[in-house]
Amino acid sequence: MTEQAAVLKVIVFSLQNEEYGIPVSQVRSIEKVQHITRVPRTAPFVKGVINLRGVVTPIIDLRTRFGMVDTEYTDSTRIIIVATDDAEVGLIVDTANDVMDIQVDSIEPPPEIVGSVEVEYLEGVAKLEKRLLILLNLEKVLNPKLVKEKMEG
Repeated sequence: MTEQAAVLKVIVFSLQNEEYGIPVSQVRSIEKVQHITRVPRTAPFVKGVINLRGVVTPIIDLRTRFGMVDTEYTDSTRIIIVATDDAEVGLIVDTANDVMDIQVDSIEPPPEIVGSVEVEYLEGVAKLEKRLLILLNLEKVLNPKLVKEKMEG
């Protein structure tokens, strides 16, 4: 069998000691945390905006988005700049670890609940040797309609 199994290349990052992945194709850059300008009347997980190379980019704290405990930013805290539907958004994560190839056939549908991240935000879970990698569905994480519904309870 010389056929290559389909591979998904992902950026691996961590939140509260869990590892997550988002497709490299949606990642524009990984930045160190910089000054974030607050924007009034935004959802609690929208930390504000940054000026990134002349582009005003909204910043979302994924810990807050997923209802996790807030933590101080450290030297390893990163902002992952992602693009969906012609919009760029920065996601604050605890660490951005590495780039990894995942065999598509090793990805399973998400279980009903993984930690505190609701299943609707998940693409699936990849089993890699001794690690579990939670794959996020960025369209749903960043979807303003879902965001609004969550805010209204």
